[in-house]
Amino acid sequence: MGRQLRTLPPEVLDEVFESAEYHNPWFTKESCRLAFDGLLNYLDENKLPQWISRYHFSAAVPKTVGVVMAGNIPMVGVHDMICVLLSGHILKAKLSSQDEILIKFIAKKLIEIEPQFAERIEFAEVLKDIDAVIATGSDNTSRYFDYYFSKYPHIIRKNRTSVAVLNGNEPEDDLKALGHDIFSYFGLGCRNVSKLFVPDGYDIEALLRHFKDYNTLTDHHKYHNNYYYQKSIALVNQTAHHDSGFALFIESEKLVSPISVVYYEFYENIDKLSKRLLLEANKIQCIVSNDQIHEKTIKFGKAQRPEPWDYADDVDTLKFLSSI
Repeated sequence: MGRQLRTLPPEVLDEVFESAEYHNPWFTKESCRLAFDGLLNYLDENKLPQWISRYHFSAAVPKTVGVVMAGNIPMVGVHDMICVLLSGHILKAKLSSQDEILIKFIAKKLIEIEPQFAERIEFAEVLKDIDAVIATGSDNTSRYFDYYFSKYPHIIRKNRTSVAVLNGNEPEDDLKALGHDIFSYFGLGCRNVSKLFVPDGYDIEALLRHFKDYNTLTDHHKYHNNYYYQKSIALVNQTAHHDSGFALFIESEKLVSPISVVYYEFYENIDKLSKRLLLEANKIQCIVSNDQIHEKTIKFGKAQRPEPWDYADDVDTLKFLSSI
């Protein structure tokens, strides 16, 4: 699959990406390409055997696994699809209305390579006749999922976000890479950094110049509307903020910021901050930093480059699928 996707003619991908963007304006060609490159990172002849070698899958009759897929960023549901198929089960997926084009394109390509997968991949509006469930949604929808799917073995995912911890000594390249962690996919993914922790006295205005490459974000009409809406609220409420011209940086203790807003917070002691982040681990997908704050810590610029074994919400999907 990886080899075939890597050799697809550019015009084929352009057509698919254009169709996805027409269906969902947040899925720009740039965002689709980024997600596609991330998928190719999964589909590696060395990584896949390394990944699945940790698990034992039963030769018993395969189960039908219902998957409620998210649609916040392009192809975010493909990882669950790969997990279900690798574990030998049958996929019955309810696609997000925001991400139908790309998921179906990947499934079609997979079936072309191995026609038997046609009997193991189904897209459905309602998940019935299933044996287990994997559902991804917001904190609100997760309560519905918990109730509706309570009788099945399940993984129910909730809202998560990512944070960055700066020590004030980051080289310029790392700060530029931080922009990628913040602004890729317009900040819509759970691996997007929505909150910065910076040492006392840190110069936020000086940081903003490292993000100037993203000033074209406001060329996108949906992002533009969000930016000016948030700016209007900040001005009306007289909320102190730093304005980069395409994003607002606002001091706040909150973790999750709205589109076009990045929260920041000053800290005095890195050890105290590490303990706090550990207590809030169930809300954080990953931590971007040059300091080893936590086992979730990754380097600058790597937030949107997860490996196949980097599970959403830190729940081991293949371990779950091997146990049902």
